[in-house]
Amino acid sequence: MAEEKNPFQTAQAQFDKSADILGLPEDIREMLRWPMREFHFRIPVRTEDGAIKVFQGFRVQHSDARGPSKGGIRFHPNETIDTVRALAMWMTWKCAVADIPLGGGKGGVIVNPASLTPVEKERLCRGWVDQMWHNIGPRMDVPAPDVGTTPQMMAWMMDEYTKLQGQYVPGVFTGKPVDMGGSLGRTEATGFGVIFTVREAMKHLGLNPSQCTAAIQGFGNVAQYAAIGFRDLLGGKVVCVSCYDLADRCPYTYSHPDGVDPRFLQSITDQYGTIDRAKAEAAGYVIEDAMAWIDKDVDVLIPAALEDMITAETAPRIHKNVKIIAEGANGPTTLEGDEVIKSRGIFLIPDFLCNAGGVTTSYFEGVQNDMNYYWAREEVVERLDQKMTVAFHGVLDMAQQHKVYMRDAAYLVAVDRVVRAMRLRGWV
Repeated sequence: MAEEKNPFQTAQAQFDKSADILGLPEDIREMLRWPMREFHFRIPVRTEDGAIKVFQGFRVQHSDARGPSKGGIRFHPNETIDTVRALAMWMTWKCAVADIPLGGGKGGVIVNPASLTPVEKERLCRGWVDQMWHNIGPRMDVPAPDVGTTPQMMAWMMDEYTKLQGQYVPGVFTGKPVDMGGSLGRTEATGFGVIFTVREAMKHLGLNPSQCTAAIQGFGNVAQYAAIGFRDLLGGKVVCVSCYDLADRCPYTYSHPDGVDPRFLQSITDQYGTIDRAKAEAAGYVIEDAMAWIDKDVDVLIPAALEDMITAETAPRIHKNVKIIAEGANGPTTLEGDEVIKSRGIFLIPDFLCNAGGVTTSYFEGVQNDMNYYWAREEVVERLDQKMTVAFHGVLDMAQQHKVYMRDAAYLVAVDRVVRAMRLRGWV
């Protein structure tokens, strides 16, 4: 049995494949296969009972060839440096394929955020900034929320950075609350971006959105608004969603015979994407095992949770009627899972294209912070739709022109843009 690759090995292998197609020389490959820099640090936090607890934190800056590093901060009990490295690399390609002037970064802390009180959570957020403030900033590296972090936490982090700098710097973090310089439309941006690409894929395949069904893995921010968008923007039916229950440390799938009502589920979901099981059951939802979402007879699968969910073992479970896989999560498919998808002829919308709506709107937030002038929600969503649609068709055109898989086409577009920036800057 082949050794299972970690997410960073997967990210490197995906890059290597595109580098082979592009014929990149060895020096450029070595610069892009590894992060430019990474930070490992310990964060001491005084708990409310007076004890000191120490947490492991990370920040990885993969590339700033096209602009400041950009990427979220995860608070998750299973965080690893290799996960962060992979996510930072994927952020580089995501910003490039969306054609926004940013590079790739990612951060994390090994912690179950549900185990912290609000006071302890704030202390941990400020402690992360205390360790990193010399190496982040609007022109250096701009963090944002991710799994286990929230707009409130970004506000605490921005406040700590502002205190250390001695001046108000709203653009150092994005995904902030609107009252603290956040952008209208940011909350739904990633999920809606997924749905904008799904809509374009359906046009390409000749599908009627109102007649289509979807199964969604996850029910954090991305999955919630992907579900809302699939139902409300496209008129389709969401068959199921899943969520990771932080208390049980176990995921479940929630389905409903009449289709999921994402607005109702959102109303009974905590800030970490955990659905109130008792309230869901009382409303007629069926609770199934963690991977039940992948077996559903639907037109669209949207993995929108964590990495390595579609593998050599799980991919054969995908129902024969699935026509589109839209990767709302970062790195949900392994190399072996990709081979199964390709052999089945399922149309794939790769992660760093599909979920680029969040970083695109984060870029819009930074622009608004710089201008100190803020757009209406409708303007933000319209600009996002335009960006995502252009990005989707750029990748689709590359796939058709070179007769390659959509993931390979997205890499060709993104890597070529990064390499051109490196050459223009005289790095290679």
